[in-house]
Amino acid sequence: MNNTSKALIPALILMVLGLLGSLLSGKVDPVDVSIMTYNIRLLTDNDKGTSNWEARKDFLADTIRDQDADFVGVQEAFREQLDFLGSRLGRYTELGVGREDGVTKGEYSAILYKSSRFEVEDSGTFWLSSEPDVPNSMTWGNKITRICTWARFKHGKTGRRFDVFNAHFDHQSEDARRRAMAQINKRIAERPEPQGHVILMGDFNAGEKSWAIRYAKGAADVEALPDDPSTPEQDPVPGKPAVVLRDTFRAIEPDAPEPGTFHGFKGVPTSGKIDYIFVEKRGNRVLAADVWRVNRDGVYPSDHFPVRATVRFW
Repeated sequence: MNNTSKALIPALILMVLGLLGSLLSGKVDPVDVSIMTYNIRLLTDNDKGTSNWEARKDFLADTIRDQDADFVGVQEAFREQLDFLGSRLGRYTELGVGREDGVTKGEYSAILYKSSRFEVEDSGTFWLSSEPDVPNSMTWGNKITRICTWARFKHGKTGRRFDVFNAHFDHQSEDARRRAMAQINKRIAERPEPQGHVILMGDFNAGEKSWAIRYAKGAADVEALPDDPSTPEQDPVPGKPAVVLRDTFRAIEPDAPEPGTFHGFKGVPTSGKIDYIFVEKRGNRVLAADVWRVNRDGVYPSDHFPVRATVRFW
């Protein structure tokens, strides 16, 4: 045995002991995950000029591709729009259903994910109503169907699990928004073992001072909700959620003025921050987060700004 080989032995022993220690202690390498939520604006002939889908669809696909997120939650997406994005974004696999029939009709709140990094263990869609398994159900005062698509992913390299939820709340009914957030929190709390890290994203149509957002973050002054009017036999919703979440944007910008995310293709927000990416308050560190005011010479790919974040999970 030469001197070089002798010198390598202690290093190899230390490496093996380190690996064994990590396995025995349950520690694994952290996983950095990039996330984007994006209301892409539905397909409608009411949008004219540069706001029309045909005029902006290439820009929108470029925006998603350039961000290169691991998970992308899109809202207001019709089947034709998703088919186009699928043809342009080969790196992504899609999950979701149309909200009107549970198959292909109506808007999706789809999850696009990188199958090169993550595999799906389970997935589904539930309706934001007191009849969550009934397609097109509406029971909380909303006049438009609302859904949440979810999936459990396993990271291929580490085996770490991620439970991802993508939702679109009602824009008119405050009661519907409140009960939708409480419903999703209950779903998060009741996930089967082994539980994964939580990512909740979407267009919540609710500003930072709203009940829904303060409830999600476990604010101390959130009042309980009375019995569900559509199912009066259910218990009231307590003011404290079972799972407390945090807004990734606020983890990076705790003192910044509330940034608007809806701008109606004008580039100037008309309301507060209504699009969010939430994670749990434990087991992770937010590395970056922002509202991406992407445009080309004043032309915008959607009437919402995308929100993006990078989070390190361990």
